[in-house]
Amino acid sequence: ADGDSFTEVLQINDGAFVWSPPSGALAAKQLYSPDSADSKDDRHSESDDGASPGLLMLRGLNLTIRGGSLVGVAGTVGSGKSSLLAAITAEMKRTDGTIYYGHLLDGFGLVAQEAWLQHATVRENILFGKPLNLARYQEVIHACALQEDLAILPSGDETEVGENGVTLSGGQKARVSLARAVYQDKDVYLLDDPLAAVDVHVAQHLFQHCIMGLLANKTRILCTHHTQFLVKADLVLLMENGRILRQGLPGDVLPPDLLSRQLESKRKSPTTAGPRSLETEGEDGDDEDESEEEKTKPADVLVEEEERAKGVVSSSVYFSYWKAVGTLLAPAVLFSLLLMQASRNTSDWWLSYWISHTRASRVNSSAVLNSSSLSSCPYNSWQQFAIVSMPSCYQSDGGDLNADNASTNSSDLSFYLTVYGSLGGANTVFTLLRAFLFAYGGVCAARVLHNRLLASILSAPVSFFDTTPTGRVLNRFSSDCYAIDDTLPFQLNILLAQLFGLLGTIAITCYGLPWFTLLLLPLGIVYYFIQRYYRKTSRELKRLSTVTLSPVYSHFSETLAGLSTVRAMRAVFRFADENERRLDVSQRANYAGYATGVWLSLRLQLLGVVMVAGVSLIAVLQHHFSSVDAGLVGLAVSYALSVTGQLSGVVQVFTETEKEMISTERAVQYIEGIEPEKQTTRQPSATLPSDWPSKGEISVDNVHLTYRPGLPPALNGVSFACRAGE
Repeated sequence: ADGDSFTEVLQINDGAFVWSPPSGALAAKQLYSPDSADSKDDRHSESDDGASPGLLMLRGLNLTIRGGSLVGVAGTVGSGKSSLLAAITAEMKRTDGTIYYGHLLDGFGLVAQEAWLQHATVRENILFGKPLNLARYQEVIHACALQEDLAILPSGDETEVGENGVTLSGGQKARVSLARAVYQDKDVYLLDDPLAAVDVHVAQHLFQHCIMGLLANKTRILCTHHTQFLVKADLVLLMENGRILRQGLPGDVLPPDLLSRQLESKRKSPTTAGPRSLETEGEDGDDEDESEEEKTKPADVLVEEEERAKGVVSSSVYFSYWKAVGTLLAPAVLFSLLLMQASRNTSDWWLSYWISHTRASRVNSSAVLNSSSLSSCPYNSWQQFAIVSMPSCYQSDGGDLNADNASTNSSDLSFYLTVYGSLGGANTVFTLLRAFLFAYGGVCAARVLHNRLLASILSAPVSFFDTTPTGRVLNRFSSDCYAIDDTLPFQLNILLAQLFGLLGTIAITCYGLPWFTLLLLPLGIVYYFIQRYYRKTSRELKRLSTVTLSPVYSHFSETLAGLSTVRAMRAVFRFADENERRLDVSQRANYAGYATGVWLSLRLQLLGVVMVAGVSLIAVLQHHFSSVDAGLVGLAVSYALSVTGQLSGVVQVFTETEKEMISTERAVQYIEGIEPEKQTTRQPSATLPSDWPSKGEISVDNVHLTYRPGLPPALNGVSFACRAGE
């Protein structure tokens, strides 16, 4: 930085910048019109990272900044001070002119107007990915007035600050954000009003020891409303309506009486004080920040590891989903499934019976035909074999029998077809009924669980949000709710259909081949241990997958909140690597889940081969030792051929359903595990008049309030009264 003390590090010539690029001639006319910048203040929003979607335009900027100088930027609210810094960091789109920056790859030391902190410790926020240099670190702590604040924190600089610094006051967050930028040791610093969140004494310390002390040889662009600090600036810019109204030395730009007021205030005030604790900051009216300090005193670990259930999914979770579907709708769904499967198996059995009965009727008809025609001929039995050319009696009697058999067969065919068609039609109706009831039940369950989860979150106390990262809440409202809405009903539908189908297959096989029960018992034992081992493994992998997804959401939302700071400090690649690392951790559990699925498929296919071979062997043995119904044997073998796919399907779908039910388990954790804010039991309509309140009076009598259990009272015996009109 010393070598750049007399060189130009930043130069803008006729620069024009917009937040949103112009779309069409009308938009361009509005952006470039003189009145466009004089609109409402909400169009000139000065967010912490300069990420405003408004139409404020900076135009006609001509600026030259030399290395090592202090540049002060003053102006009213909405004049474009923060937008100027956003234009320098390329957050705004350049539409005209040129801009030159001598240290583009090195980035900037950006201190946003609203402090952005990561969910980490105080030290990790200050280091911001850089290695610890203890001497430099101590200098930064002193220059940013953080010594006394770290002393009152329970773990010093190893104290977690919570999500976006929720456990710190506004002044603390501003100073930690300033310390982070200072520790990065950049050549150019963009300071967006870092003195606004602290009181006068702390602001004086920061200006003297940090801005004019530790950063004395750096190029500093300071936006501030405290114009008394701009007296020592090398260059002062006065912004108005997106333009640089005036620029020059402080005496040329600032009001003439400002310097005299500054000298007078120095004579009246004591010598420059050191860093003050948050009690001092409260003198500036930041009582809320003062009380927030007390939240961090006794607790060492603010955010604990996310809760993860173990073992099988509790029956209470299934019962919660049952109640969400509906106490009447859920049994109706199961009954429709039973009717659907029963009609299907009955139609298959009826087809087997039809074939067997038709074959027996043909055999009986042929036997009756031969016996009747031979007995009607006037010959002895020993002569019948010699009669070849005299079959007239046989032909006449046989023709009558054939006609009778044809009419009988025609009536039987109509009967069998009618019954079979009726069973097929009933199966179609029951299938449609089951599909409709299941779809409607899934929608009802998703709506009920989502509404209950939303009501639980909205009624949660503030302490819940202090100790719970946003990523965990987002995970439940995104991934878990999606699973409850879509994946869980789909898997549960397939599971119940395949389960009823497997039970029907076993019933038909045992009915056709009773000896199959001897093979069913050992196969059932092997099947039980295989699915038990697989379910236990895949269930825990699913829980790991859902838990490891929350840090991805948290880091992503955290990065978006401080995107401009990350870009300005050239930490994009580090944050991208961190995001990929968290994604890798999450994907490991998913990959292991797919591997366990392949493991299960191989073993169930071997089990199915054993079952088909056993059914075939039993059919041959049963036919050898006793007569069997060929139609039933064929039906049993055809059903056994499908057992392999059904066994594999039932276990896999049941495991997938159990894994998706974990989403319901996680939702129920927040539904039943979050203690809501205590509501008053008083009924206002019963105890208060209808026109209450008639006066704007407030009375507080001996109030004691704490942020969380275990913390000291934030309000301890507070009593006051406000009369109407005061």
